[in-house]
Amino acid sequence: MGRRKKRKTRVVITGISGRLGHLLTRRLHRLPDHEIIGIDRRIFRRRPKDVEHLRIDIRRKACEDVFRRKRIDVIYHLGLMHDPRRNSREHHTWNILGTQRVFDYAQRYGVPKVVLLSSTDVYGPQDDNPAYISEDAPLLGAQRFSQIRDLISVDMMAQSYFWKAPEIETVVLRPVHILGGVDNAMSNYLRMKRPPVIFGFDPMMQVIHEEDMVSAIHAASTPGLRGIYNITGPDGLPLRRLVELAGRRPIEMPHLVAPTLARQAWMMRLLDAPAAELEYLRFAVTVDGSRARTLLRLKPQYSAAQSALAAQRLGVWDAMADAERSTTAAV
Repeated sequence: MGRRKKRKTRVVITGISGRLGHLLTRRLHRLPDHEIIGIDRRIFRRRPKDVEHLRIDIRRKACEDVFRRKRIDVIYHLGLMHDPRRNSREHHTWNILGTQRVFDYAQRYGVPKVVLLSSTDVYGPQDDNPAYISEDAPLLGAQRFSQIRDLISVDMMAQSYFWKAPEIETVVLRPVHILGGVDNAMSNYLRMKRPPVIFGFDPMMQVIHEEDMVSAIHAASTPGLRGIYNITGPDGLPLRRLVELAGRRPIEMPHLVAPTLARQAWMMRLLDAPAAELEYLRFAVTVDGSRARTLLRLKPQYSAAQSALAAQRLGVWDAMADAERSTTAAV
């Protein structure tokens, strides 16, 4: 008798049409033992033919059919909304209700692993932050930046499933600033012609290349892993040095007038981030990533300089493709 064919690992990626969802799909698609289902209302450009993409709202009942009709092994929940210009009610229901649906489906249909993408922004920029913040630190991000409340709520909701559904291996990833072709606050900041800096302040910044972040997301799906992990890249560096590595010249702003100028620029759509985010240009949020380095076995492949260039969409590398080319060349 022939050997029974091993069933493929079937994964669901929410937010598959976003940059990280696209990169994770490309990474997993190279693995012959993976079947990928994506959930995202947006178009998924350059979708591989054998990747199933469902353009449905994760909050709607139709989404449950995905989990009812197929056995899912891993959910990568990347589909959180981070657009401060969107309606606050839509923002709130999408993130809170959408995440609740993900965990409800996982519990109801026996999904053994859920990986949630949070952020180190939940800790908040404070003038008395410790040098390296550990995963058990309080989440104070909403004290100065109210828009981060949704992310803190989602993060804490995921933590509640550690005891509500211990049969699910829940992993919460809190990455530092992700740089690359991603559409986020720090990458957009480094794309500005003259990124503003606050006179008298030069906080330490931690960044990670988007490809290293995808490696972390994938590593988090390893059976047996659960819990919260700060995800860091190479060593931190001062903000002004990061701007320099991105090939930009900063413009100095006095901190007393910076909020007023930022609010005006925000209203005129000259700035993509609300004035409250200026606090990240004043105070450091540096985290301890040793737990992830040890348990997820993460080692950054890209330097801060490479990450800063990637934010300009210059040299947006693909680590897996580089490895494949090296292997082919060696053969």
